Amino acid sequence: MPNGNNTQTVLRPDFGDAGLPPLPEIHDSAIRTQVFTHRSFYARPNHVFEDHPSDPSPDNEKYEHLGDTVLGLVITSLLQNVYPNLRVGPATKIRALMVGNTTLADISRRYDLPKYLLLHAAQAITLRASVHIQADVFESYVGGVYLDRGLDAARDWLRPLFTPYAYEAYARVRQDHGLPPTNGPQPPGLASGTTSPASSSPPSVPATPCNGLNVPTHLVLSGISTGLVGNGNLAPGVFVPRWAMGVPRASRAPPTTGHLALFNQHVQRQNREVEWIYSDGTAPGAGARTTPVWAVRVLVDGKELGRGRGNTKKAARNEAAKEGLVALGVAAQ
Repeated sequence: MPNGNNTQTVLRPDFGDAGLPPLPEIHDSAIRTQVFTHRSFYARPNHVFEDHPSDPSPDNEKYEHLGDTVLGLVITSLLQNVYPNLRVGPATKIRALMVGNTTLADISRRYDLPKYLLLHAAQAITLRASVHIQADVFESYVGGVYLDRGLDAARDWLRPLFTPYAYEAYARVRQDHGLPPTNGPQPPGLASGTTSPASSSPPSVPATPCNGLNVPTHLVLSGISTGLVGNGNLAPGVFVPRWAMGVPRASRAPPTTGHLALFNQHVQRQNREVEWIYSDGTAPGAGARTTPVWAVRVLVDGKELGRGRGNTKKAARNEAAKEGLVALGVAAQ
């Protein structure tokens, strides 16, 4: 089985010594508990069309669904504000990178959210380690914040959290289009045309209590934040993305990676298992040693849906993804 990073690149911008912005507290204990309750905990059937009014489902799937919508709204608005001239196609690719399961799962782990999941004992180890489940509980927490405190509170947390991810995703997609990485907004302190951050006064992030969860210990940013005050709350901190915008690539023909981004977004939203199987570049017809031609097959839930060839692995994946989208009924033949 190939590394999961082949299906979606994880974004990991540098937030500096202060770590991620603090989690907003969910005050309502019922919402807080349901946010972390996986459907396996109560072992309810998942094929039911609608719950009985007197017995609603106690798991977090509704919160996850709601959080996914809130996250999409906030990030779409963020991209339009930060990059007002960005066209819809590139903006969709950037958003797909920002909300990919691997990135959301990484954020979830950095906030220590999977630790507090309520899971069926027989499946707990496997489920807690699942990238999909880790991403889902982050979306569930977003939904819980929205229900408990409203859209403004969710937006005030998510915008500073995802702004560095927007910078990194923008740079990657721009580079994929063969464009220089210096145009458009950059992280604070990064002067135009440079590839290393300059000193600046970073914006402060208000301290937000992270205690109050209906769990034995406080939910804090373990290993991420450097300062805790006496009551277990996060001390006031700052975040400054310290990565460079990158170095322009050598001149090349503009790649076409739109099929791959759409394919990744589609299969991730459906929690499908994806596997990419490559040739080693030495098979007959694979090109010269200096200009290899990569061949790849894409399997979804164990079934082959497409094949592709290209001078790079990414180009080959894009061709396979094109066939995969047709097989999945997303794109026409």
